[in-house]
Amino acid sequence: MKNTLRAALAIVAIGLLTVLLTVRADAPKTETVSFPNGAGTVSGFLATPDKPGRYPALVVVHEWWGLTDWVKGQTQKLAEQGYIALAPDLYRGQVTSDPEVAHELMRGLPADRALSDLKAAFAYLATRKDVDRGHIGSIGWCMGGGFSLQLAIHEPHLAACVVNYGALATDPNDLQQIVAPILGNFGADDRGITPADVQAFETTMRSMNRRVDLKEYDGAGHGFENSTNTTGYRPDSAADAWARTVAFLNRALH
Repeated sequence: MKNTLRAALAIVAIGLLTVLLTVRADAPKTETVSFPNGAGTVSGFLATPDKPGRYPALVVVHEWWGLTDWVKGQTQKLAEQGYIALAPDLYRGQVTSDPEVAHELMRGLPADRALSDLKAAFAYLATRKDVDRGHIGSIGWCMGGGFSLQLAIHEPHLAACVVNYGALATDPNDLQQIVAPILGNFGADDRGITPADVQAFETTMRSMNRRVDLKEYDGAGHGFENSTNTTGYRPDSAADAWARTVAFLNRALH
């Protein structure tokens, strides 16, 4: 009986060790990288799949909090899905959890510099040997969702764009520039990007025969996908938005 129990425990231990080693082997590689932007440089958090090869890529755009651990976690999750994922640091190292400070950081961020940083991130990814340069997309949340859309407006080679409760452009002249398909996830209770804003954007985009897939989540407000949002996180809606994102990127970038 003791020998049988020992053998069973040994089998379980070996199984757990195998699982742990497999998880560790498949975990994305992460590093901080720098890439040129005009006369200066930009840094960013890069996550790549563990196995060598050529992969589609994503420019990951952070919220108004800055390049937080949550955004880095999302970047790693995207790498686990088979993407070279790069999150540029638009705030040059500044991170906060204070809404008032975040508001000031966002207000102090020159929009043209942020867009230039994102275009530089796109260019950097396109030069990497492990990136399929014809399949580079963007994704962002909150402030980053708006900038993800701006990148789609200003980068004609962008192959996919995900906007998570980000500001929506309204100028038809800008929207006409969009080539990439757009996926959007929004909270129906969001007071900043309202259902009316979402519906107007969708109507205009469809009138221009642009590819757009938008969803509003009942009972969800701004920032509902972020698990550190203690009062506004909606795990079921966040899980559905993530599933939609993965499916959309698989269709658009593979």
